[in-house]
Amino acid sequence: MNKMPFDKYRAFTPISLPDRQWPNRAVTTAPIWCSVDLRDGNQALIEPMSPDAKRRMFELLLEMGFKEIEVGFPAASQTDFDFLRLLIDEKLIPDDVTIQVLTQSREHLIRRTFEAIKGARKAIVHLYNSTSELQRRVVFGADREAVTGIAVTGTKLIRDLADQMTGTEVVFQYSPESFTGTELDYAVEITEAVMAAWGPTPEKRMIVNLPATVEMATPNIYADQIEWFCRHIKDRRNIIVSIHPHNDRGTGVAAAELALMAGGERIEGTLFGNGERTGNVDVVTMAMNLMTQGVDPELRLSDINRIIEVSQECTQIPVHPRHPYAGSLVFTAFSGSHQDAIKKGLSALRQSGANFWEVPYLPVDPADLGRSYEAVIRINSQSGKGGIAYLLEQEFGLILPRALQVEFAQVVQRRADASGKELSAAEIWKHFEEEFLKADHPVSLISHKFEHHGENEDGVMTATVENGVSRHTVKGRGNGPIDAFIDGLKAIGIKVQLVDYHEHAVGRGANAKAVAYVEITGRDGTLSGVGMDEDIVAASLKAVISAINRRERR
Repeated sequence: MNKMPFDKYRAFTPISLPDRQWPNRAVTTAPIWCSVDLRDGNQALIEPMSPDAKRRMFELLLEMGFKEIEVGFPAASQTDFDFLRLLIDEKLIPDDVTIQVLTQSREHLIRRTFEAIKGARKAIVHLYNSTSELQRRVVFGADREAVTGIAVTGTKLIRDLADQMTGTEVVFQYSPESFTGTELDYAVEITEAVMAAWGPTPEKRMIVNLPATVEMATPNIYADQIEWFCRHIKDRRNIIVSIHPHNDRGTGVAAAELALMAGGERIEGTLFGNGERTGNVDVVTMAMNLMTQGVDPELRLSDINRIIEVSQECTQIPVHPRHPYAGSLVFTAFSGSHQDAIKKGLSALRQSGANFWEVPYLPVDPADLGRSYEAVIRINSQSGKGGIAYLLEQEFGLILPRALQVEFAQVVQRRADASGKELSAAEIWKHFEEEFLKADHPVSLISHKFEHHGENEDGVMTATVENGVSRHTVKGRGNGPIDAFIDGLKAIGIKVQLVDYHEHAVGRGANAKAVAYVEITGRDGTLSGVGMDEDIVAASLKAVISAINRRERR
């Protein structure tokens, strides 16, 4: 086997921060959320969103509770410009929501940006220029001083234009783009130069956005970079530190969470992580991670299916079935041991009435996301008795005794192995009917009558049964209908003993039925049977017949 060409890559140099504080902190409040679905997310699509799709996405973000939404790059795109004007002119932006627009540090782009936001109650103007050593060297051919000059020039123009605006409050945001590849001392240097040009105060802070434009190292290094920056920047109280992670290494969420611990206050991300390359940080996952730690995420995610539907329609990108929290299979167990643990956990939770969610293998209650419990357990060849029993209880109201669970699980596994596919609830019920409820040959019950004359006397069961082609009337005595019936069957050569018995009602009112479960033993071992009827005695006798006929099938 050929080796991978690992020697053409270099490890990222760790940050010297021996007294780092972030590992001892915890995230106890939600960050300021800023959706960039309409910009970063949109520019990453094969087919960018139409105006109608943009509007629908914007409305969804409002419903979810986002208070800051980046709506586009209006100076670089006529579509973005027109969409922003639509939002402003038709007064579609709620008073408590701030739109954000992006611009490079070029005079004509900045002036066009201010034309786009005219009339908005409040807007964040997001200025960026790339600052990394690599881009300075190979893209721009510029030194630090030149790159700083670009940022400062753009900032001063934005300040002047903001001062001239009437009726629109302008919040300034600056991003040293490619922050993760920028020397930390220079990131601080250029940001301080921009701050000096803008003049933020504790009462009117500017946003400093520190993007992991490309993930270049492990999440702990990004956290170190954020903490180092926060500790070295002048007038820290005059700025809001914003985090904008990408997901190149697949650790965007982890990096964002650690960055919040390191001093970040704001997150820019997208629904389900849509974005260039491997995407932006996934806001849905981040928000749900907070919720599972008892922190109010300050976003509404209680109808996750609707959020998925709108997102997929607008972006034409499907949400993966195993996507955290949102995937169609994330609350589904196929494994037998997992199913059994979930079934027992849900039962224990119902019985205890506990205020806290504690169910094995389910880190969050599906109901909190608007999901039902119907798909929590699904059946294939890997499934076990617990999952099958759970499904029959949830879908059909049957509460199977343990011995019956074991027997039926073997039946289901044989059928699943044969098909190689998942079995639906309807298929499970069909196999249950065939195996137990329709096990009425060669022995079948025609009629029965039980008489019990005294409290201390055995009752008498008179029953007519068919055994093959012969019909027999049998009589037996016992302390109950089942004992008396089994006693009577001895006359036609059927000798079994009752080991266990359970019964319960299924349904309510006029449609209610009784279901009985028996476990019998005889010359061929122990087997279970099931009977269902409007009459409990008839259901019990049918259960005995079911077990006897299953024995005959062997």
